[in-house]
Amino acid sequence: MSDPLEQRPAIVIFGAAVRADGGPSLTLRRRVMAAAAFGATLPSPLYVPTGAKGRHGPAEAEVMGRLLQDLGVPAAAIRLEPTGTDTLSSARACAALLRGHEGPVYAASSGYHLPRCVMLLRLYGLRARAAPPPEAAHAWRERWWWRGREALALPYDAALAWWEVRRAPAAPPSAPPPGQG
Repeated sequence: MSDPLEQRPAIVIFGAAVRADGGPSLTLRRRVMAAAAFGATLPSPLYVPTGAKGRHGPAEAEVMGRLLQDLGVPAAAIRLEPTGTDTLSSARACAALLRGHEGPVYAASSGYHLPRCVMLLRLYGLRARAAPPPEAAHAWRERWWWRGREALALPYDAALAWWEVRRAPAAPPSAPPPGQG
């Protein structure tokens, strides 16, 4: 029988910059707030904030974990993934962390970033879907810049992840039953 904790929804929150004072950037705060609002509509979600220490302050995952707790999410419902240094490595690390997870997996990020997050989680073996993104906070010119950046990053990361998954060694076969080996 499956562990009920492995059947609950998981929300992977992709990081963004931490300010010099160690607080969340506006983008990071908005991603966490949107993930928490979405999580409030789900039964006992597991939150997986991901992101390593960047230029400033503590790891993005730690800042997001504190922010989630400030928003009323219990610490037991948060599993930090503080090693991902970019979207690709965050997706890889979260897929490893959630290996065997049977519940739905949602990617939480900014709207322009979600297609790449979902695609990478899927390439790494999770049946991921997009959580509702926060409303865009930037002017339309800046949003188009980010969309253009994603248009280049998505196929690049997809190729890297596909190659990595393809090259991964197959799982060893299980041992034959006694008397047959």
